[in-house]
Amino acid sequence: MKDIYSYSAFLLGILEGIENMKLYELYPLTAIVGQEDMKLALILNVINPSLGGVLIRGEKGTAKSTAVRALAEIIPPIPTEYEESSESLKVIDLPISATEDRVVGTIDVEHAIKTGEKKFESGILAEAHRNILYVDEINLLEDHIVDVLLDAAAMGVNVVEREGISYSHPARFILVGTMNPEEGDLRPQLLDRFALSVDVYGEKDVSLRMEVIKRRLQFEADPFSFIESYKNEQQQLRLTVLQARENLKAIKITDDLIEIAAKISILSEVEGHRSDITMIKTAMTIAAFENRIMVEVDDLRRAASLVLPHRLKRKPFENRTFDSTVIDSVLESYQIMK
Repeated sequence: MKDIYSYSAFLLGILEGIENMKLYELYPLTAIVGQEDMKLALILNVINPSLGGVLIRGEKGTAKSTAVRALAEIIPPIPTEYEESSESLKVIDLPISATEDRVVGTIDVEHAIKTGEKKFESGILAEAHRNILYVDEINLLEDHIVDVLLDAAAMGVNVVEREGISYSHPARFILVGTMNPEEGDLRPQLLDRFALSVDVYGEKDVSLRMEVIKRRLQFEADPFSFIESYKNEQQQLRLTVLQARENLKAIKITDDLIEIAAKISILSEVEGHRSDITMIKTAMTIAAFENRIMVEVDDLRRAASLVLPHRLKRKPFENRTFDSTVIDSVLESYQIMK
């Protein structure tokens, strides 16, 4: 009997340890110092999942994965017409070693032939439905796997076909990829499929770096109290996102701003029309986030800085960077014309 009690206590200790570990990982999003563009890009995608995901590029130790997991804890899952939930988003990790079958799922062809019934074993895309699909070091993922992810993200449906047998299921998720550019980049065709991109760096301001250190030490010393101290800010952000989702249905934008978006894309020499459309949708989402109905010029400016940098055409070995003066010149001419 004593052994049973000891074993039960041992199991409870493990479970408590797991819960503590889970809590330990949940550094509050509102406690992250700086990295405003990264936080904004993530928030915009959970307000408007149809944007198409975000690629976060930057050096190690810049809170990339911390921000993704922190965001999930305070935001409800992606709403659908038939599915509502008051729970929080989940972060579904996709390892870079994952096979295509593990990602999209598999059809048991033998079972289908014998019984005439489809038997589908779901993959990571099914798990990610209405949640965040997170790929760390996405630049190291095989290109055909990235293609599958982006196709599913764009269509909201995962289609699996094997030996003439087809199966499909909903796959509406927010794709978040993080990477260190020093370890290689994605092909331009794949870069263009991400709605937004952000380059993150370590803080250069001494006072901000000090604040990063202090908050981290406080969190490690007493994660429970630290998380509790940001409870109100976290709740306010959640309510703001929920309100923004409602605002998005009524957002209006003028033809003048649509014309500006087109001119900015042309002068930036980006290919296709995806950048124009994404720029407008992003500007509308920014307005919704700030609890406004009309899109303003500054919304378009901020949207362009998130939409265009990773879409710039680069020649081999060319390190072309985004030039914000293009946006300023177009907006200045617009102001003059007004």
